[in-house]
Amino acid sequence: MISFIIPTLNEEKTIEKILSCISQYSGKKEVIISDGKSTDKTIELVSKYTGKIVVHDKPHRQTIGEARNDGALIATGDFLVFLDADTYIESVDNFFETLLKVFSENKEMVAATVSIKVLKEMETIGDRVVFACLGYLNYFLNNMIGSAGAAGEFQMIKRSAFEKIGGFSQEIVASEDYELFRRLHTVGRTRFVSKLRVYHTGRRAHAVGWPRLLLTWMINDLSVRFRKQSVTKEWTEVR
Repeated sequence: MISFIIPTLNEEKTIEKILSCISQYSGKKEVIISDGKSTDKTIELVSKYTGKIVVHDKPHRQTIGEARNDGALIATGDFLVFLDADTYIESVDNFFETLLKVFSENKEMVAATVSIKVLKEMETIGDRVVFACLGYLNYFLNNMIGSAGAAGEFQMIKRSAFEKIGGFSQEIVASEDYELFRRLHTVGRTRFVSKLRVYHTGRRAHAVGWPRLLLTWMINDLSVRFRKQSVTKEWTEVR
């Protein structure tokens, strides 16, 4: 079974697109929403699709890693699929049939990621260039040099491996996605499946601009690699 885990925080504008997509998956599944205290209609909307909703109840602001971990705690599937709330998958049955086949044919494999693209109606030339480069980077890291990396928009992980490494590092505000895959690589192989794509809105890049966002990513990744903490202390909400 696949456990779909989606962190949310005021996602009323986007969340139904991915939930309606997942609902079309014919395989055995459960959908888990991990909410960071939304103040809009997010909870009302997601309740139409699933009863498995975890709401952050602590005084501090939840990190994305903590949100994903909270969702994973109630997951019962053999595979955990972490998706961002503004994502979309075409031909969802074929998509996961392909991924499950890749896992089945590679027994030592513990995690997979795929190509990321911005939704066609929102995509800019900059989006196309940057995500193509990131795709080559993730292919190189996961499939060629024995390292690992994956953007947070989509990660598919064996639950046993996720639990073995202790899940996401909850204190890391940014670059927690790549940090997780590096640790997963210590217990098995990771794989970038280039022929599959997940689409998303590209909203953060469009809001702050690619130069600033790429610099933020690079600084945080280096800080997490060498200092075990991100430079960014709070990820600004962009909706």
